[in-house]
Formats: sequence, structure tokens, C-alpha cells
Amino acid sequence: MPHPHVLLLSYPSQGHINPALHFAKRLVASGVHVTFATSIGGDRCMIKTTTAKALSFATFSDGYDEGFKQGAGRDQYMVELKRRGSETVAQLILGASKTGDPFTFVVYCTLLPWAAKVAREYQLPSVLFWNQPAIVFAVYYYYFNGYGDYIKEKVDDPEFSLKLPGLPSLSRLDLPYFFMPWNNYPFALPLFKEHLDVLDEETDPKVLVNTFDALECETLNSIDKYKLIGIGPLIPSAFLGGKDLSDRSFGGDLFQGSKGCVEWLNLKSESSVIYIAFGSISMLSKPQLGEMARALVDMDSPFLWVVRENEREEDKLSCRDALKELGMVVPWCSQVEVLSHKAIGCFLMHCGWNSTLESLAFGVPVVAFPQWADQFTNTQLIESVCKTGVRLKANEDGVVESEEIKRCLELVMGGGEEGNEIRRNAKRWKALATEASKEGSSSEQNIMAFLNEVRGAQ
Repeated sequence: MPHPHVLLLSYPSQGHINPALHFAKRLVASGVHVTFATSIGGDRCMIKTTTAKALSFATFSDGYDEGFKQGAGRDQYMVELKRRGSETVAQLILGASKTGDPFTFVVYCTLLPWAAKVAREYQLPSVLFWNQPAIVFAVYYYYFNGYGDYIKEKVDDPEFSLKLPGLPSLSRLDLPYFFMPWNNYPFALPLFKEHLDVLDEETDPKVLVNTFDALECETLNSIDKYKLIGIGPLIPSAFLGGKDLSDRSFGGDLFQGSKGCVEWLNLKSESSVIYIAFGSISMLSKPQLGEMARALVDMDSPFLWVVRENEREEDKLSCRDALKELGMVVPWCSQVEVLSHKAIGCFLMHCGWNSTLESLAFGVPVVAFPQWADQFTNTQLIESVCKTGVRLKANEDGVVESEEIKRCLELVMGGGEEGNEIRRNAKRWKALATEASKEGSSSEQNIMAFLNEVRGAQ
């Protein structure tokens, strides 16, 4: 019998592509042929370092094959992604059948619910790979199943508190960005509703989630209607004590990093460096960049700060000379290599889910500065559930002042019982995340059970 052939479809952004590629490698290592597909534009940004014969790459169209035009607007982009993506994914499925190596299963990532409908048209089983935490999926589920009116009515109340079945208590500041009155992405909530509608059409709906049982066991079991299955943390196994050293480069960070970062970190003492990064989408305003720079200078500690090229105009960073003496500012770096380095003592970040999982897996305390999407809810997990970090508080203008940034950094990096407790918790979660990545762990067993389902679909 030939090997199963999985078509794995990812939304074209780094936060989606990275964990999807790590999952692809897990499948390939277990004897499954995987064709990994993202948009033509997303594919151009990827560095394909793997030599695995059972992993191949393909593309589909999002309607912007020459690059996304900002003037089109994100809503229009999602409309075109669905329209053109549905057409070109169908062509992929038909093309694979004609070559004699047909797809036997489809895995589709968050924001691509239309892919399940395409798979159904060609009698292919499919499963959703949810690359955010289970708690975020559950919040969307409950919003559309009985709690939406209450949330919409109370979301402006600073004293708002919400207790959903199987979830920790949530304040107004813990809800996904798309529930807020200032949400400027009207496509988002209908898109998540479409995900749920697609699952409701399945006879045995399952969701593969990039999380692990020790982190979200109760939440994974909170929705009777669907089976949520933890298969994470999806991080290169070599960084978590795995034997496959080639996994260090497989899809780890898909955009070129700086070798000089690690060489610079090698010169620093243990737990002495502040690492600052805000992912591939979030952009800080000029006033916020200035406050950040002043806080770092006042801290007088070494730092590694990722400031993307589109944020690096000369007039945006104040205190430039003082910054150069203390630290290193780079346009990008290999985040897993940096966070796993012994010199890192703190991670000041946006709390995107990949970064959040990496902070837990490498035992790095966090200063959280959420920006949008799921990041506020992820921050709640860090601050209140894992207790491995603190959240920055903005002023009335929405800017976090340098004094507040410095206060939180000193708390996490310095002495004192609260800081010591945060660092102890970070070490404990590192051990739990490492355990979840080992042979025989709950996550590995869940992946093996999924593979048996894939093989049974042949």
C-alpha cells in the first residue's frame, strides 16, 4: 500500500507557516508524504532547508500573486484569498490525482475554512489545524454559542469579567482584539464563525491544536461538540532535547536571521540579556519606539532588539548612540536560537502564540505587550495561568511609558520575591513543555492517533 499523501494548507504569514511546517515534519518522520502549500507570495519568503524526499511544496493563488497591495484592504484580500484559493487548491487536488499520487487527506490551517469545503467536494477527509491556543478557539465558540450578546453588551465596562465553561476567568483586557469596539478588521468574526459552521457539518469534528495537555487540559476538554486535540508545542525538536539535529533549521524561522546575534550572545553572561521582538506584523508607533529606547538606556542592561526594516527610519529610534553601546538592533534573527541561548534573561514581546509557546519551552520570563488578534488572551495565559510574566500597562493615550517598561523589566530580571517566583515558574514550564515533546508524550500519542486516521482514509 502506498504512503498516505497529506495536503497541508497554510495561511501565508510567518506565524501560520512556522508551526504548520513543524507539523509537516512530524508527519513526514512517521512515513507520510506531505505536500505543503501556501500562497505564491508566502512561498517566495520561505527558506526551504529540508532535504526530506517525502516533503514537497506547492502554491495556491490568493489573488495577489505579485504581492499584496495595501490599498486593497485586508477585507478585500480575504475575499480574493477565498475565491482564488478555492479554485487553485481544487486544481492542486485534480493535478495530484492525474500524476498517480492523489491526496488522501487535507489539513487546513486557521483562516482557511473554505479549504474544508473544497476537500469535501472531492470526497477528501479534512481536519482543522488551529495554530492558536485552545482557549482562543473556545472563546470564539462560546461567543457564537450563547455568550455573544453578553460580551457585546459588557465589553465597554472596565469591570467586565467573564467565566466560560472550562476556561479561566477573563477580564475585558483578556478578550481577543476582534471583540473590541475599535476592531478595524470586520472580516475576522464572520471568518471564525465560518470555521465553526464547517466543523458543524462534519460527523466527527476534530481540531488539532498547537498546545499541550499540561498547559490547557481542561480547555481542550471543555467543548463537547468538538474534539480538541493537543499536538504541540510545535517547535524544532533539536531545541527541546530531540535527537534530530537537522530539525534546527527545518522551518524554524523561515526568514534569514543574523549569525552575528548568537556570536554576540556568546559574549554575555547567563540570563543578562533582554530580548525584544514583536513578530512579523505588529508595528510600534514612533512615540512607543521612543519610550522603549529610553527604558532600555535607563536599564543599562545588554539587549537584543528586533526592529524590522519598515520601522527602522533614522528618526524613529531616539538615544541611538546610547543604544549602540548597550545592545544590538537587528532587522531579524532566528528566534528559537536566541531564546534557547543561556544569555537571555527576559523576553519583551507581543505574545503571539508561537512566541508565547517558545518562551514557555525555553523557560524565559516575559514582559507582555499584546497588540491585536489572540495576543491579549495569550497574555492572560502567561500572566494568570502560567505566571511566567507580567503585562505592561499603557497610559491614557495607549502608549506604555518608559518608567512602566523599566519597572516590569526590573521586576522580571531583578531580585525580589515576585521576580524569583516568575523565574521559578518559567523553569517549571520549560520542563513541562520539554516533557510534552518527548517520545510517548500525550502530544505524540495524539499525533500517532491522527496518523492512524489518515492511514485509514486511504
